[in-house]
Amino acid sequence: MPPRDNPSARQVRLGAELRKVRERAGRTAREAAGLLSTDQAKISHIEAGRIGVSEERIRRLAAFYSCRDEALVEALCAIAREHRGRGWWDAYRGVLAPGFLDIAELEHHATYLRVLQPVTFPGVFQTEGYARALFGSVIPKLPSEDIEARVEHRLKRRAIFERETPPRFEAIIHEAALRMRVGGRRVAHEQLDHLLLMSERPTTTLRVIPFASDEFVDVSQTVLYAGGVVPQLDTVQIDTPLGGRYLDAAADLDRYRMLFDFAEGSSLDPVESRSFIHHIAKEL
Repeated sequence: MPPRDNPSARQVRLGAELRKVRERAGRTAREAAGLLSTDQAKISHIEAGRIGVSEERIRRLAAFYSCRDEALVEALCAIAREHRGRGWWDAYRGVLAPGFLDIAELEHHATYLRVLQPVTFPGVFQTEGYARALFGSVIPKLPSEDIEARVEHRLKRRAIFERETPPRFEAIIHEAALRMRVGGRRVAHEQLDHLLLMSERPTTTLRVIPFASDEFVDVSQTVLYAGGVVPQLDTVQIDTPLGGRYLDAAADLDRYRMLFDFAEGSSLDPVESRSFIHHIAKEL
């Protein structure tokens, strides 16, 4: 089977974790290739997510690397057992850019989610009108069919809240996002009402950073922290003008955990946040 041209972010992450385990063991790609009776190029493809790897091979490599973290090994095997094309987001493959599929897959597998929003609302909290206004403002202008596909995909991301055990979701939104009249007064008011409705879910926590906060939270782009089934599989996703950027280095994860903790300490508590949003809605 030829290498994948466009591996998903999750496939890339599986390979990256196998590389991390190998490097911690002080083993070379050539040694790993020798164990599996293959060539070094194939190990490189596996570690880049361009070639799949079986559960049996993951366990053999883990033993060769003297990895005793059974929970991590099981989590990696679970990813290897996943088959491309079975997620609802796969219906959009070839329709939307891979980044749209990657974020939906990341949310689907997360055990908890923390999001920091400076000027927009979390994608899973957006109304149809708000999402349509956002995508309609893209420059250069998108074809109408692309806008419809993006809006439909964004609304389907709400499926994470319909699971039997929804992930814990913490949203920290800056006052700037609340006051942006995206789509006009009616759409903005509808979006604030929907935000309040979502905040009533038992697994959702909503906090607002007001302009009047004495603490400055240094973030200019949306940041999503997705908890994995084991801490080593936690992931940070940052929105950039060029698409989503994924971080998984231990130092990055630690830095963004501290950022979220700082942002939480600089925000209003959930009760105060709801009252604050009610006040803004009345001003529209």
